[in-house]
Amino acid sequence: MPKNFLLFAVACLLLSGSCATTKHVDIPPVTIFANAPNADIYQGSYPIKVSIKHTDLDLHFDWERAQVLGKATLTLQSYFYPQDSVILDANGFELKEVSRETAAGRVKVPFSYNGKKLAIALDRKYSRDETFKLFIDYIAKPNELEVGKDISSPDDRGLYFIEPDTVTGVPRQLWSQGETECNANWFPTMNNTMLKMTQRIALTVPDSMVTLSNGLLVETMKGDNGMRTDVWKQDLPHAPYLVMIAAGVFDIVKDQWRGKEVSYYMEPEFAPYAPMIFGKTPEMMEFYSRKLGVDFPWDKYAQIVVRNFVSGAMENTSASVFFDRMNMTPADYKDETYEDIVAHELFHHWFGDLVTAESWANLPLNESFATYGEYLWLEHKYGKEAADMHALNDQLSYFAKDKNKELDVIRFDYADREQMFDEVSYQKGGRILHMLRDLVGEEAFFAALQLYLKNHAYQSVEIHDLRLAFEQVTGQDLNWFFNQWFLASGHPVLEIKTDYAGSTKQVLVRIAQKQDLSNTPLYKLPLAIDIYVDDHASRQSVTLTKQEQTFRFPLAKAPQWVNVDAKKCVLAQKEQYKSIDEWAYQYHHGSLFMDRFEALQHLKDKIDSSKAKEVVRAALTDKAWIIRLMALRSVENLSAGERKSIYPTIKKMAIDDARSYVRASAVMLLRTHYKAYDSQEVLKMAAQDDAPSVQQALRLKN
Repeated sequence: MPKNFLLFAVACLLLSGSCATTKHVDIPPVTIFANAPNADIYQGSYPIKVSIKHTDLDLHFDWERAQVLGKATLTLQSYFYPQDSVILDANGFELKEVSRETAAGRVKVPFSYNGKKLAIALDRKYSRDETFKLFIDYIAKPNELEVGKDISSPDDRGLYFIEPDTVTGVPRQLWSQGETECNANWFPTMNNTMLKMTQRIALTVPDSMVTLSNGLLVETMKGDNGMRTDVWKQDLPHAPYLVMIAAGVFDIVKDQWRGKEVSYYMEPEFAPYAPMIFGKTPEMMEFYSRKLGVDFPWDKYAQIVVRNFVSGAMENTSASVFFDRMNMTPADYKDETYEDIVAHELFHHWFGDLVTAESWANLPLNESFATYGEYLWLEHKYGKEAADMHALNDQLSYFAKDKNKELDVIRFDYADREQMFDEVSYQKGGRILHMLRDLVGEEAFFAALQLYLKNHAYQSVEIHDLRLAFEQVTGQDLNWFFNQWFLASGHPVLEIKTDYAGSTKQVLVRIAQKQDLSNTPLYKLPLAIDIYVDDHASRQSVTLTKQEQTFRFPLAKAPQWVNVDAKKCVLAQKEQYKSIDEWAYQYHHGSLFMDRFEALQHLKDKIDSSKAKEVVRAALTDKAWIIRLMALRSVENLSAGERKSIYPTIKKMAIDDARSYVRASAVMLLRTHYKAYDSQEVLKMAAQDDAPSVQQALRLKN
């Protein structure tokens, strides 16, 4: 789930209170941790004494008070040891009845409630071989939860009543957001990712609205006063945080995949564009199912766009929710398709929904995979160049914050679970999976993922489950890889120097690991090194294991270029010592997007060199739009005469470039550095371009 990153203040909630009964069940205190890491903190998985097997909800809504009028029936079972009590999460409820369901009817039971935890006393100890049912009649008041006391942030209310606004055009809607532990704000449950349960949810709403929840719509009943009840049932187990509901005025655009319904819930104004926005979903489902060797495992797949969502999107089982930037027109789509987010949430349905991280410390088992799912889709649909451009963004996002290098990927010392939703769990984790794929090979990588998914379907996992699947498939001990990448912080900082020793006819490659070894591992790094002679590359495979190492390769004459990390898949900061001629050669002869990106990055500020100018000119017509954009931003460093010589290219880019951001940058360049030229006709043509970025470029002051 793309998610806002939240920082929380220290708050300790003092809990007390019980019902007037002869039996009392103690409720453990609840703490919201400080936002600073603490070595004394260990955030493990939650223990399970009793598990929820099934949740049945009958929900009405008081729209004016923003309240849920709920009746919940929970089917529970002692996990291993016999239990005579149950503790549920139920935040800010007004409790009307708490009973045990029996063959003879409901029997009220003793309970204690402190506003967050509901502790229920049973009539006896129940063994793990028997189930029992509890009934709770309640009112949930998510809008009345106090930030800093009941919840840590306004984004944690769990259920949101969106009021209509005639000025902004926001319609009335209702939607939920359960991750991390917010669903307990609107129905009684257990905030434990290790639990898996089935569910039935009946939603009573105005007949003008449509509803959405997990699973299938199995019944619709017209009621009194213009109301309707929709019953949604999910027979496949999933974690409580993945439960969702939504209601509002939406058009449902239906598609299908292998006979399963695929649907897009959009506001009527934007529904005509649903095939443009979400239409590749069935193709994605087919690709992921075949690639993973595990078919899409849920009964249906719906995607809904809601107003004022607290995050980018959320992978609720069989019903993903997206923020309102997905309410796009064809013009908006020219700038951003958000296809990566569509892929991200869908891939979660294997990694996160089918197989779920057992604790928030293991969140990368959900988010790293969903992030890498974006790469896999782009690679499949648009080729390696497009995927590598996306991967560059992930890499730069991770490197952008110094604090990221201080954090383990799988970490148990976070102060608040929301801190796990960062560039380490997402972007770094995705790049680690890419390195793992390269290390074990294509066939083994996906065979291991298939084994992992099949072995742990509808279960929870930790990082070692993933490692063991890879070890079982490959027959290798991969502790070293998982320890240095998933269970440690930081990344390699490599100083790379190459030379040719004519006297011994050897290429020398000196690599030093410069990262802080007091906090970061000394890495074992398998590397590919390509040595170019007469425009032909020969590949050498080496493994860096020391702080400083020199690799020697016999060669009859000096190479044109030595390409260290030739696959460009190692997550590392690299300081490379090359001449301008070598960088220029790399741009023109490198086979990968990252070869050209690195070369242009090093040459764009060395514009006094004729070789650098030549690369900038060539980059204006590069097949990668990011490189074309970089080249445009280097044009201002050219002399007036040099700018004049490329004026026809800039004009053409302003009108014809395939990427709107490049067209917008070319338009800005024409308006700023080509004022003396006759650009008005071109700018008039650009004005017909309805991409928002181009229109903004035309409006901005010089």
